[in-house]
Amino acid sequence: MPADPTCRVKRYVPLIRDRIALSLSRLKPAAARLGGFIRPLGARALHRLRHPTRRGVLMAIGALPALVVLYVLVLIPFTPSIGDIRKARVDEPAQILSADGKVLAEFKPSNREWVPLAQISPHMVDALISTEDHRFYEHHGIDFKRTAGAALHTFSGERQGGSTITQQLARNLYPDEIGRAPTLTRKIKEAITAFKIEAVYSKQQILETYLNTVPFLYNAYGIEMAARTYFGVSADQLDILQAATLTGMLKGNAYYNPVINPERALARRNTVLGQMVKYGKLSEAQYATLSKKPLRLDFERQTEPPGPAPHFALQLRKWLIAWADRNDYNIYSDGLVVRTTIDSRLQQMATAALRQHTNQLQGIANGAWSGRNGCVAGNDLFATFMRETQDYKSARDAGANDADALKQLAGDRTFMRNLCKSKTAVEAGFLAIDPRNGQIKAWVGSRDFTDEPFDHVQQARRQPGSTFKPFVYGAAYAAGAKPGDTFIDQPVEITLAGGEIWKPTDDVPPSNRPVTLRDAIAFSRNRITAQLMQTVGPDKVARLARAMGVRDSQLDPVPSLALGTSPVTLKEMVSAYSTIANDGEYLEPRMVTSIEDHKGNVLAQFESASPERALSAEADRTLLDTMRDVVNRGTGSAIRTRFGIRGDVAGKTGTTQGNTDGWFILMDPQLVAGAWVGFDDGRVTLDDYWGQGARSALPIVGDFFQRALRSRLVDPRARFDTEVTPGAFETFREKLRAWMDKLFGKHEAPPPAPPVRHAPPPRASAPAPASVPAVASEAGASAPSAASAPSAASAAAAESAARAIMGLPPIIGPSSAPPALAPQPSYPAQAPALAPTPTPDEADPDTPGASASYTPPVAQPQGQ
Repeated sequence: MPADPTCRVKRYVPLIRDRIALSLSRLKPAAARLGGFIRPLGARALHRLRHPTRRGVLMAIGALPALVVLYVLVLIPFTPSIGDIRKARVDEPAQILSADGKVLAEFKPSNREWVPLAQISPHMVDALISTEDHRFYEHHGIDFKRTAGAALHTFSGERQGGSTITQQLARNLYPDEIGRAPTLTRKIKEAITAFKIEAVYSKQQILETYLNTVPFLYNAYGIEMAARTYFGVSADQLDILQAATLTGMLKGNAYYNPVINPERALARRNTVLGQMVKYGKLSEAQYATLSKKPLRLDFERQTEPPGPAPHFALQLRKWLIAWADRNDYNIYSDGLVVRTTIDSRLQQMATAALRQHTNQLQGIANGAWSGRNGCVAGNDLFATFMRETQDYKSARDAGANDADALKQLAGDRTFMRNLCKSKTAVEAGFLAIDPRNGQIKAWVGSRDFTDEPFDHVQQARRQPGSTFKPFVYGAAYAAGAKPGDTFIDQPVEITLAGGEIWKPTDDVPPSNRPVTLRDAIAFSRNRITAQLMQTVGPDKVARLARAMGVRDSQLDPVPSLALGTSPVTLKEMVSAYSTIANDGEYLEPRMVTSIEDHKGNVLAQFESASPERALSAEADRTLLDTMRDVVNRGTGSAIRTRFGIRGDVAGKTGTTQGNTDGWFILMDPQLVAGAWVGFDDGRVTLDDYWGQGARSALPIVGDFFQRALRSRLVDPRARFDTEVTPGAFETFREKLRAWMDKLFGKHEAPPPAPPVRHAPPPRASAPAPASVPAVASEAGASAPSAASAPSAASAAAAESAARAIMGLPPIIGPSSAPPALAPQPSYPAQAPALAPTPTPDEADPDTPGASASYTPPVAQPQGQ
């Protein structure tokens, strides 16, 4: 049997004990020697403490100041430099200018307006000095007498402050470097900084800087904002009582807050008046009268005006801070002048157009959410919203069941009104870019920046719907497809990787007729686009979208991507459409053209980024030409009929499943503009009529372009260059076709039909029989005539042979024979103005469909 491990351990215990004892015995002599050395030293030190000599006392007394001086010298490098202090008082915030010279914003560190000392009431100066630092004009930053007195009071158990106005200013200017902890280190750093301030500034400058930087609660910094906030006057209009009240707050803003603690504020005000009497700034008789008067507040929070482009300014501030850090500038004090790409006139037009049309949509939303099925607990969706609030959770935590909690909240009118408003507020975003240089010309992130600072241009990620389809068609044209290529409009079932079946649908049943790619994008046919996506491949489409400008959002390369199921930002989509308008070359959007100092010297110049080829010029021009049909006769025709825009424009509408998101992007040779409309909570939607992109987002863009064209900020005569130069393949194909015609005998071809894009689509006809041929002639016959058959066959054979010889992929589509104009459903010639009820034939075909077994995810707004 194996030995017991316990027995084995026990066998070694005596050996280990002996080893430890031996080691200790060897250490004892060394310890004894060390003790013999230390004990005499300790004895001598103790003897000197008990019997101090005069020399020892003097050395001990001199060592303490030496240590303090050494400690101060060590802390000096950790305090602000003289250069920093010189800059701190110069409050010159960065000024943001539009391309046409208008002020868009000023980047201030806080809600403050600097006023010179001459424009501050002398009562405020007298009250401040009498209360906070009556020997202000006598010291050089530190009042040693007051500091010593405060120290004695503190040691006796009654804590008292001894900081001068200059020391308080040091804390206000450099809260991070100095800190506010009640430690000796903080007091020394504060004193060092105060000495530096006194060396740089005069007493008048110190008073001015202090009064313009001290905080007064409610986001009011400086005496000017404090005077406006609490009394509704300017700093130079403050009377004695008002000045004493504000001075009293300096001891403790929250504790002596006159809004919520009026009794404390009144008592503290009278204390300040007493100090003014003590130091000769007020008579006893005046004090007796004034101290009996009540506080008379005229309180109103002061909000910084958002400016004409607040969302743009917010994004620009982040960029400018990073630039300033890299180049050793301060955006709050160096007086930088930043010239941006924004055109203030276009910005104003965009803001007006967005506000006008979203207000109309808000009226529709309010009507839909009123009554018994609106914002009431009986509405299942609204009840869900109620359950998601903190008030509901608090009620449940207090012991109420679900029904009682909902009933309790339903009885709170303020709660119900606020929840309804927050959930049913229509939101929108708008962006305009000059495609020739990537300059951002207009940026509107929401209906009202004050109510909704969330940016729906760069922060919100939403499903783009059919506005994503041009990437599918662009990839197809790059692979050799032609606008006249056809697919059969038939039911489509696509098996996904997980085994689900995706069934894209349209607003009309399948016609089982061939539909050209030109018609498919003009009328936003989902079934045709899904088939084209299968032919091109989702990976190629995703790569093209990224190359054209969708570079920040994740694109899932799945079949449903063709209908825009991957959430993206409006900025990405408008940037990508700018690539289409720029002959297939991507230009990174830019916000700034130059940065200057306060003297006008150019510090940095920002030119357009180098163009990146994303799509070949031939494919891009083909895509642009087909997208003209969207506004000429397709889903975006209201641009022509309702807004009367006659320029050379192209665009695309977009509507996501359930009318959650409405999109429209319009391209002009000089300007590309896009809009998104929806709700922050994707579960809230407009109805099937108003929720469509052609009726929610298109009017914003159409109104904007109409204003821009009328003001001549956009040239109505500008034209896209969509002439496609025949390549080597086309030249070779024509030669091969002529040779084959000669070889097989030339036959007279049927007369060509008028171009599809110049004819209005005919109304839908009865479904074709099951035996409809794959391709019909443009004249509408079900099959080519006998006379024309050899010619058509030779053309098809010539094209196939040419592609094989040139090493190109086969034509995308069922056939390369001349396409037929498939009967299309009717569309309204004009997108109607806001009206109470739609008619049945005004349905938008833009909404992507899905089978019950597969539902693309609905995106919610995202961002920080």
